[in-house]
Amino acid sequence: DAQTGQDFRLHQPQAKVSVAVGETLTLRCTTSGIAGPGPVRWLKGWGSGSTTIYDQKRKDHFSHVTRAVVESDTDFTIHIRDVQPDDVGTYYCVKFVKEDAGEDEVFQRGNGTEVSVHETALVPGMVAAAVVLCFLLLLLGLFIALCVYRRKRQGRVGSPCPARTVAMGSFSSVPLRCCAGTPGTPSEVLDAESSHLPSQPSSKEENNIHYADLQPLPPAPQRGRSPGTAPTEYASLRVAAK
Repeated sequence: DAQTGQDFRLHQPQAKVSVAVGETLTLRCTTSGIAGPGPVRWLKGWGSGSTTIYDQKRKDHFSHVTRAVVESDTDFTIHIRDVQPDDVGTYYCVKFVKEDAGEDEVFQRGNGTEVSVHETALVPGMVAAAVVLCFLLLLLGLFIALCVYRRKRQGRVGSPCPARTVAMGSFSSVPLRCCAGTPGTPSEVLDAESSHLPSQPSSKEENNIHYADLQPLPPAPQRGRSPGTAPTEYASLRVAAK
C-alpha cells in the first residue's frame, strides 16, 4: 500500500484563468498511478471556509458543474457553466483516501487555479462597427461645418452696401445708399434718373453711376444771382469701379 501511494500523482496545470461573465470555465486536473480508495473532489478555497463544487462519489449533479470526461478514473477536468462574479476564487483538485475510521482524509492536492471574472468582451465585429460609425459621424460634422461656413461667406458677399453720408458744402449731411449692383434694383430706374443729369465726360474705369435724389433746399439769399437761373434739386456722385 505504501508503494501504491508513492506512485500516485495529481496534476493541476492551470495557475491562473480569466473568463468573461456568462461563459464556461474549464478547470483541468489529471491523475496517474494508484492510490487508496477515496474520491477526487474540487474545492473552492482552502481550509475551514472551503466549498465543495464537485465530488466524484456523489450521484447528484451540482447546479452548473459537469465532468469533461464522464466516468474517467484519471481525468477529473470539470466545466463550470454560466460563470458569474461570485465564481471568483482559487480552486483546488484534491484526492481523498478513507482512513480506518471511515473518514475521508486529504491525500494529495493540486497547486490551485486562481480564477478571475471580467465583463463580456467586445467581439471584433462590434469594435469595427464602432470605429466606422465614429468615422462617419466625424465626416458628417465636417460637412455641416463646411456648409455653415460657405453660407456665412456668401451672406457677407451678397449683402447690400451700407449707407454712406455725403457732405454737400455747408449743407447738412445727406445719407446715401448704393443703388448700382444692389439685387432687386431695376436698371430702368437708374436710366430714367440719370437722363436728367448734365452730360459728364466718361472714363473707361467708371462703370456705374450712383445717384441720389436730395430733398429741396431752402431758398438762398438773392445775392448776385443772374436773372432766369433757377436752383437745382439734383446732385450727382460718381464712384470709380473697383
